[in-house]
Amino acid sequence: MQKLVLAVISCLLLTMAVGCVVPIYSADPDRRVQQLIYTSEDLRLLLDEWERAWMLDHPDHMTPYRTHGGII
Repeated sequence: MQKLVLAVISCLLLTMAVGCVVPIYSADPDRRVQQLIYTSEDLRLLLDEWERAWMLDHPDHMTPYRTHGGII
């Protein structure tokens, strides 16, 4: 019984150290590259979505420059 418990605990520790039991990405290299590209694009565009949600991408009207044809 102790050997069984020890084997189960060591198996659990091994799987926790290695990563998830179910892989996130495909085993096929071509499909995995496509999935990684999609994931990195999603993370890259996250900042743009954040600025759009908080309306930080709008022009600032408090600039010291005159925009009506005066001093630039």
